[in-house]
Amino acid sequence: MNKLKIGNLKLNTNVSLAPMAGITDYVLRSLVRECSPTCLLTTEMISSEALINESKCKKRDMIAENDLIKREKNHSPISYQLTGHKPQLMADAARLIADRADIIDINMGCPVKKVVGGQDGCALMKNPKLAKDIVIAVKEAVNCPVTVKFRLGFTQDEMNFIEYGQQMQEAGADMITLHARTRKQMYSGVADWGKIAQLKKAIDIPVIANGDIKTVEDAAKCLEISEADGVAIGRAAMGDVDLIRRIEHYINSGNILPIPTMEENIQNLKKLLLKEIELRGEDIGVKFSRKFYPFYISGIRNAAKFRAEIVVENDYKKIIKRLDEIIYDKTLLSLS
Repeated sequence: MNKLKIGNLKLNTNVSLAPMAGITDYVLRSLVRECSPTCLLTTEMISSEALINESKCKKRDMIAENDLIKREKNHSPISYQLTGHKPQLMADAARLIADRADIIDINMGCPVKKVVGGQDGCALMKNPKLAKDIVIAVKEAVNCPVTVKFRLGFTQDEMNFIEYGQQMQEAGADMITLHARTRKQMYSGVADWGKIAQLKKAIDIPVIANGDIKTVEDAAKCLEISEADGVAIGRAAMGDVDLIRRIEHYINSGNILPIPTMEENIQNLKKLLLKEIELRGEDIGVKFSRKFYPFYISGIRNAAKFRAEIVVENDYKKIIKRLDEIIYDKTLLSLS
């Protein structure tokens, strides 16, 4: 399988970390990078208006410490995802982060009500002309590749992903990531990978498949059905930061590596928790990390019981003690 070539940027991978608001933060990106030196990282969704407003109050080097755009040198290749519906603001925001971004990605797929209600995200699929204007403006503002992520359409009766993709290509998009659900589906139902194949046949730029890829086997099946140029891994990476590396290994070799053990999962959760505390402080770091607990401990016996205990605990040391107790009790580490 040919490695991704996005505009003038050649990558050594076919796998990306999908952008997820409140999830793909600096810590998660760093942990994924530790496992995979080559995958394409993607930031959380960054509001163009919020970034512009912040730039008016802070110096440029201070903006770089914003948790959303903070990065390390080894985070390349990395894509910074912007959201908004005002072409000039989107272009101005892209300029602000262009010196640290290998790619600028434009969010046209977020289904959340407050985002869509503000005319951002998936709402742009109802206004292809405005969406094209945004891509054109951002392309003119930066020298790096510009990509777009969107869905099948707003509803089942409004699936315009093929025509929309063609228009994004005409506007200058260098790659498309397609989440194979409609906005109305949100994250329910089943991603229709066959629709991705339809888009792939209709355009000439690379297409990345997104949705319901939870295992290496899922990735293999998705690539076969979608005929996509690569896959984007979302929620599955929340409890398995090594998944992307294993998918890359499969694509490169055809071999499937073993999944992490339950003990390794818990050790990874401890590492994530510590890094979030180092970044945010203990109070906020612990609360921020709670969303990850179910993904890491779902495989142990009595997982719901342990999750209920640690999700209300605010003391870092007590959480670590409880996680260590799980590790030392081998009867809990077999599948529930």
